[in-house]
Formats: sequence, structure tokens, C-alpha cells
Amino acid sequence: MGETSSVPVPGSVPERLVLATVGLLAEQGPSAIKARTVASSAGLSTMVVYHHFGGIPELVRAVADHGFTELGTAFSRVPETEDPVVDLFALALTCRRLARANPHLYDLMFGLSTRSTYRPLESDVRLSGHSLAFREAYARVIHACARLESSGRIEPHAPEVVAAQLWSYVHGYITLELGEHFAEFDDAVLQVMLPMGVNFAVGLGDTRELAQASHERAVRLYGSDQSAGSSAGESAVASGA
Repeated sequence: MGETSSVPVPGSVPERLVLATVGLLAEQGPSAIKARTVASSAGLSTMVVYHHFGGIPELVRAVADHGFTELGTAFSRVPETEDPVVDLFALALTCRRLARANPHLYDLMFGLSTRSTYRPLESDVRLSGHSLAFREAYARVIHACARLESSGRIEPHAPEVVAAQLWSYVHGYITLELGEHFAEFDDAVLQVMLPMGVNFAVGLGDTRELAQASHERAVRLYGSDQSAGSSAGESAVASGA
């Protein structure tokens, strides 16, 4: 299946519905995503939801695309430095911050939770790889991995393979953290995520000393245990602004 995107035009009625849904996810969770509730939150009639999207599953897809668009925008704001390992971990921390800003939106983006009262679109809602919005955000991760590979810090690897491995460990960490599986740690980023990133870089061929220094620098630049909504980007994702 080809890449598709359902991101609505800024300022349009569909966007109002998408942003209302994002806000409801942040405030009440996925159980609040009903046509009447979304329409009411947007100040519109219930039929508007069906007119513009066809139903809740299609609206959910648009909301997921909105989340990936916001993620891509956040990635684009991470400046490139002379150290590609710093930059990669900065992207990981950025993804984590947005996930913490609206955990239910993050879950929806990756098909981790759906309401039991409707059937998601089997072909693309739960498969983010079919979303153009996802692929545009993910392309920034691949680009950062290509910079790492060309830097000489690691052994030769296809950037797409490195990106897939990085995405897997970052997404796994975020999912577990959102589920409060790291509650016993004072700072799970420093005690779990950072060492995992170091081990990942070393496994690719970097030296442990350089990998450790790069990851520690990224944390100094971008923070570790930041609360959700602490940046403009997070606030936008959480509220749907």
C-alpha cells in the first residue's frame, strides 16, 4: 500500500475536530473519543464528524497523523551538532518528552490502545509505517543515523537498519516508562535509557568512553526527568493547540 496522509488543512473544520480529539485524549483518555463528545468539544454538530471523516476510525487515523506531524516538527527543531551520537540521543529524548506530554496520543499513534466500541481501519490506523506523516518524521531519524554512519564512529551499517534498531529501543523504553514500570528509579533516563543508548552505540562499534560522553552531553543539553508539558512543543501536543 502506498503512503497516505490525513493531516487536515490548518484552520479548517477537520483540524478543529482533530485538535479537539487530541485535547480529549490528554484530559480523559481514549474512552472519550465519541462523535458527540468530539463535536461538542470543537463547538460543532455531531454530523460534522461523519461529514468530514466518515466515522471515528477515520478521525482516529487523522489524529495519529497529527501526532506524527508534531513529532516531525519537534525533530526538526533539534539542531545538528558536530557529534551525531549527541544528536541521535537528542531525538530520543525529544520523542520521550512528547510521549509524556500526551501518553494516550502516543499510544494511539502506535496502535497500542483503541476504544473497544469501534473497529480501527485495519490497513493503516494500526500500521504507522503506511502514514506519510510518520515517514516524514522517521526520515529525520534515518538522516541522523546516516550522519552517524558516515562519521566513522561506528562500523559500516545501513542507516535504515540502525534507525530501526534505535527506534525499537527508544519506543520500548517509552512504552514501559509510560506504563510506570520504572517507578523504582529516581531518574529512569539516567539509570535506564542513557545506559541503554550507550550500549546501543557501543554495539554498533563506538567506544564506550565516547558513547558515554556523548549521551551525557545530550542529557545536559536536553534534560532527563523533565515533566510533561515543559516545552512549547509538548504543550501543543498535549492540548492540541
